[in-house]
Amino acid sequence: MKVLYSWLQDFVAVTASPEELASRLSLSGNNVAGIENGPHGAVIDAEVTSNRPDCLSHYGIAREVGALYKLPLKQISPKPAEAAAKAADAVKVEIRSPELCGRFTARVIRGVKIQPSPAWLKDRLEACGVASINNVVDVSNYVMLELGHPLHTFDYDKIRDHSIVVRAAAKEKIKTLDGLERQLDPGSCVICDGDGSRVVGIGGVMGGAETEISFSTKNVLIECAWFAPIAIRRATRSLKLHTEASTRFGRGADPEMAELASRRAAELILQLAGGELLAGVVDVYPGKQAPKKIQVTRAELLRIMGADVPDKEIESILGALGFAPVRIDQHRGAAGSILAVWECTQPSWRAEVSREIDLIEEIARIYGLDKFPPRLPAARQGAARLPHFEAESRLRERLIGLGYREILTISHVAEERDALFRPADAQPARLANPLSEEAGVLRSTGIVTMAVALEWNLNHGQRNVRLFEIAHHYRLNGSQSVETRALTIGATGSAREKGLYDAASDYAFADLKGDLDTIGTLAGSLRWEETAAEWLNPARRGALFLNAEQLGVAGQLSRRIAERLKLRQDVYLGEINLGPFYCSYYGAKNSRRYQPIPRFPAVERDFSLLLSDATRFSEVAKSISSLNIPEIASIEAADLFRGKNVPAGKYSLLVKISLQSREATLTDTQINDISSRIVSVLEKQLGAQLRTA
Repeated sequence: MKVLYSWLQDFVAVTASPEELASRLSLSGNNVAGIENGPHGAVIDAEVTSNRPDCLSHYGIAREVGALYKLPLKQISPKPAEAAAKAADAVKVEIRSPELCGRFTARVIRGVKIQPSPAWLKDRLEACGVASINNVVDVSNYVMLELGHPLHTFDYDKIRDHSIVVRAAAKEKIKTLDGLERQLDPGSCVICDGDGSRVVGIGGVMGGAETEISFSTKNVLIECAWFAPIAIRRATRSLKLHTEASTRFGRGADPEMAELASRRAAELILQLAGGELLAGVVDVYPGKQAPKKIQVTRAELLRIMGADVPDKEIESILGALGFAPVRIDQHRGAAGSILAVWECTQPSWRAEVSREIDLIEEIARIYGLDKFPPRLPAARQGAARLPHFEAESRLRERLIGLGYREILTISHVAEERDALFRPADAQPARLANPLSEEAGVLRSTGIVTMAVALEWNLNHGQRNVRLFEIAHHYRLNGSQSVETRALTIGATGSAREKGLYDAASDYAFADLKGDLDTIGTLAGSLRWEETAAEWLNPARRGALFLNAEQLGVAGQLSRRIAERLKLRQDVYLGEINLGPFYCSYYGAKNSRRYQPIPRFPAVERDFSLLLSDATRFSEVAKSISSLNIPEIASIEAADLFRGKNVPAGKYSLLVKISLQSREATLTDTQINDISSRIVSVLEKQLGAQLRTA
């Protein structure tokens, strides 16, 4: 909401500079994005939250300023001259769907002259980012920015039978003011004329082109209504049509403002376009409600805020904001009484203030939050660690030590993007009421949002990135939702930058595997096997297992997905399920035993094996480990070779095995015996051959 400082001064005699005013507004809960100094003076850019539609106007902001600076707010009471003829004889209004439209007012002005607006009106609209069209249309926009209530003006002579019908839409179409033909969803609120068969406007969103004001218009019908916020939000989302009017109605406009705004518009149109205003107003108001009474007590104010506010301040603040406080306790003559109680009347423009705590918030923010001493409330229950706090803390420490940075992402993603990484057997959790098309489902895997984070960093010039996220992903199991806590990591760019003694190296699959293996030591050890995840490069991917349970997958992003996401360098991603990981963490921690460093030397033996292409190193290590020889300290793959002197369908693998005893130095006989047993089990289980040349 752009607020013109000079326009604001029409309603409240504020003398503070725009910069000081912006600061005070921000401290009171009305955030200000910035101040622009244009040709028409200072413009304050207020970021109005969704629960404060009353601040989407200059008059609403002026009310806040008056409360902050203890200045009187100028009341608006337009009194346009009226003709003898009555508006009720010139137009009829029928509301068939009161659940969609709670109030509809109509005024008629005859004999207007449509022409360009005067300079002062154009300047104010331009300062607030609204283009000038003509004097009558500009008045409706001006009043909306001034009072916060949208209006619409019809060409009265184009309204069939001079009759307005408000109803729910069927499967209908309308050509709106922007020149587009739109298909209406059933249930949307529409404005019709005549017998209600022709749609001439989408209630609270945009008018129709068939009845718009043109330079040939002579008679004007002023509509000022109140529409149900939920219905407006649904309509704007289905039509993908967001307007200044829908923003205000969708957040909850003031129903009591409709008649006043209509009268103010009529007054300005008479000044700028001439004509005569028919007497009275056609006002159909099926949704009128009695004002709600709310009480606020000093005892609760003290409990919530931890400090007192003087009686006069409480009454001044609530009175300036329109709550009309009245002291009703039995100690009304005693200032500062802890038993003080005020009864307030909820103003029509503050529908969100409905409880005592809301009034306390109003008092505190206007009085000044800085005036309340910082105190922690008394704890009502003992603090307790979250489940798996220790395991998750150790995991974070390990990842940070490996050079990764933690991120937090929003779990709402586009279904098309989610489908790129979603497992074939996973059912997505679709949102019934998504914020946008780009946020239609909950992520079925953390890989989706990690890929977005890497993409964003690369597009912003960050070439060397290592990230991790610990969060939930969401899937459906039939009609039941399943939330799974998972670790997602992503990396791209350099593994090591060039230094004085080190050459530069790019992050590769071996780095990803090494990092995940390092993480896996917290829970024992991870086992790698082949995976069929299609979004990963077939040559650089793997499934991670802990004991017999698969935890996740990891590898290099496939070229197909990388090109689709426009990623111009290799990206590596991995995800593991943290439930089993955390359980194994505590088992590994409890079974961990420390032993003294062996006093006897280790011996290394190399085995150059000829293996089938289908044989993996994990199978080699598993076969050797099955011998249960305590002297085998480690098994590592040292070299791999394919080519000359290696038969087709086979490859040469150099396996390095470290042997060490804690009881004595190993003899040649013992070493040869162990070596023979290793070769024998590999030949028997894997068909391996020991290369001699």
